[in-house]
Amino acid sequence: QVQLVESGGGSVQAGGSLRLSCAASGYTDNSDCMGWFRQAPGKEREGVAAIYTGGGGGVTYYADSVKGRFTISQDNAKNTVYLQMNGLKPEDTAMYYCAADHGPTCWGGSWSSSDDYAYWGQGTQVTVSS
Repeated sequence: QVQLVESGGGSVQAGGSLRLSCAASGYTDNSDCMGWFRQAPGKEREGVAAIYTGGGGGVTYYADSVKGRFTISQDNAKNTVYLQMNGLKPEDTAMYYCAADHGPTCWGGSWSSSDDYAYWGQGTQVTVSS
Protein backbone atom coordinates (compact mmCIF):
# COMPACT_ATOMS: atom_id res chain seq x y z
CA GLN A 1 0.00 0.00 0.00
CA VAL A 2 1.07 3.54 -0.72
CA GLN A 3 -0.22 6.54 1.16
CA LEU A 4 -0.17 9.97 -0.47
CA VAL A 5 -0.69 13.26 1.32
CA GLU A 6 -1.00 16.52 -0.60
CA SER A 7 -0.43 19.99 0.78
CA GLY A 8 0.16 23.51 -0.43
CA GLY A 9 -3.18 24.46 -1.91
CA GLY A 10 -4.80 27.82 -1.27
CA SER A 11 -6.29 30.95 -2.79
CA VAL A 12 -4.31 33.30 -5.00
CA GLN A 13 -4.98 36.01 -7.53
CA ALA A 14 -4.47 35.47 -11.22
CA GLY A 15 -0.80 35.58 -12.11
CA GLY A 16 0.24 34.26 -8.72
CA SER A 17 2.07 31.08 -7.77
CA LEU A 18 1.59 28.07 -5.55
CA ARG A 19 3.66 24.98 -4.87
CA LEU A 20 1.89 21.73 -4.15
CA SER A 21 3.60 18.87 -2.35
CA CYS A 22 2.80 15.17 -2.36
CA ALA A 23 4.45 13.07 0.32
CA ALA A 24 4.46 9.34 -0.29
CA SER A 25 4.82 6.65 2.36
CA GLY A 26 4.39 2.92 2.63
CA TYR A 27 5.58 0.53 -0.06
CA THR A 28 6.77 3.05 -2.63
CA ASP A 29 9.29 0.88 -4.50
CA ASN A 30 6.81 0.01 -7.23
CA SER A 31 5.20 3.45 -7.46
CA ASP A 32 7.64 5.32 -9.64
CA CYS A 33 5.09 7.11 -11.77
CA MET A 34 3.76 10.08 -9.85
CA GLY A 35 1.04 12.24 -11.33
CA TRP A 36 -0.94 15.35 -10.55
CA PHE A 37 -4.57 15.54 -11.58
CA ARG A 38 -7.23 18.18 -11.09
CA GLN A 39 -10.98 18.23 -11.07
CA ALA A 40 -13.18 21.30 -11.23
CA PRO A 41 -16.87 21.17 -10.27
CA GLY A 42 -18.91 19.58 -13.02
CA LYS A 43 -15.85 18.54 -15.00
CA GLU A 44 -13.94 15.32 -15.45
CA ARG A 45 -10.67 14.70 -13.69
CA GLU A 46 -7.79 15.65 -15.96
CA GLY A 47 -4.10 14.88 -15.92
CA VAL A 48 -1.92 17.93 -15.30
CA ALA A 49 1.60 16.53 -15.06
CA ALA A 50 3.51 13.40 -14.20
CA ILE A 51 7.07 12.37 -13.45
CA TYR A 52 8.78 9.03 -13.81
CA THR A 53 10.97 8.71 -10.73
CA GLY A 54 12.56 5.35 -11.52
CA GLY A 55 15.90 4.62 -13.21
CA GLY A 56 17.48 7.88 -12.13
CA GLY A 57 14.19 9.69 -12.59
CA GLY A 58 13.35 13.07 -13.97
CA VAL A 59 11.29 12.28 -17.07
CA THR A 60 8.33 14.63 -17.02
CA TYR A 61 5.02 14.90 -18.83
CA TYR A 62 2.65 17.88 -19.05
CA ALA A 63 -0.78 18.71 -20.31
CA ASP A 64 -0.72 21.33 -23.05
CA SER A 65 -2.78 23.68 -20.89
CA VAL A 66 -0.02 23.97 -18.27
CA LYS A 67 3.19 23.67 -20.31
CA GLY A 68 5.51 26.56 -19.57
CA ARG A 69 3.63 27.47 -16.37
CA PHE A 70 3.78 24.35 -14.19
CA THR A 71 6.82 22.32 -13.23
CA ILE A 72 6.78 18.89 -11.63
CA SER A 73 9.82 17.75 -9.67
CA GLN A 74 10.90 15.12 -7.18
CA ASP A 75 12.91 14.85 -3.99
CA ASN A 76 13.75 11.17 -3.64
CA ALA A 77 15.28 11.62 -0.19
CA LYS A 78 11.94 12.90 1.08
CA ASN A 79 9.73 10.66 -1.11
CA THR A 80 8.03 13.85 -2.18
CA VAL A 81 6.86 15.19 -5.52
CA TYR A 82 6.17 18.86 -6.10
CA LEU A 83 4.06 20.83 -8.53
CA GLN A 84 5.25 24.41 -8.92
CA MET A 85 2.45 26.44 -10.46
CA ASN A 86 3.27 29.87 -11.86
CA GLY A 87 1.15 32.27 -13.87
CA LEU A 88 -2.02 30.85 -12.39
CA LYS A 89 -5.29 31.52 -14.18
CA PRO A 90 -8.89 31.35 -12.94
CA GLU A 91 -9.38 28.25 -15.09
CA ASP A 92 -6.74 26.48 -12.98
CA THR A 93 -9.20 26.51 -10.07
CA ALA A 94 -9.85 22.91 -9.05
CA MET A 95 -9.19 20.23 -6.49
CA TYR A 96 -5.71 18.88 -7.16
CA TYR A 97 -4.90 15.25 -6.53
CA CYS A 98 -1.65 13.37 -6.36
CA ALA A 99 -1.59 9.84 -7.75
CA ALA A 100 0.93 7.02 -7.96
CA ASP A 101 1.38 3.87 -10.01
CA HIS A 102 4.17 1.78 -11.45
CA GLY A 103 6.53 3.08 -14.08
CA PRO A 104 4.79 1.88 -17.26
CA THR A 105 1.87 4.16 -16.50
CA CYS A 106 4.20 7.07 -17.18
CA TRP A 107 6.36 5.89 -20.05
CA GLY A 108 3.72 3.60 -21.56
CA GLY A 109 1.73 6.59 -22.76
CA SER A 110 -1.10 6.67 -20.26
CA TRP A 111 0.25 9.12 -17.70
CA SER A 112 -2.84 11.32 -18.01
CA SER A 113 -5.36 8.50 -17.61
CA SER A 114 -6.74 8.58 -14.08
CA ASP A 115 -8.04 5.01 -14.45
CA ASP A 116 -4.45 3.72 -14.62
CA TYR A 117 -3.37 4.97 -11.19
CA ALA A 118 -3.78 2.71 -8.19
CA TYR A 119 -3.09 5.16 -5.37
CA TRP A 120 -4.59 8.57 -4.68
CA GLY A 121 -4.29 11.32 -2.15
CA GLN A 122 -7.20 13.17 -0.59
CA GLY A 123 -6.73 16.32 -2.66
CA THR A 124 -5.90 19.95 -2.01
CA GLN A 125 -7.99 22.88 -3.22
CA VAL A 126 -6.54 25.56 -5.49
CA THR A 127 -8.62 28.69 -6.09
CA VAL A 128 -7.50 31.43 -8.48
CA SER A 129 -9.43 34.69 -8.53
CA SER A 130 -9.44 37.18 -11.38
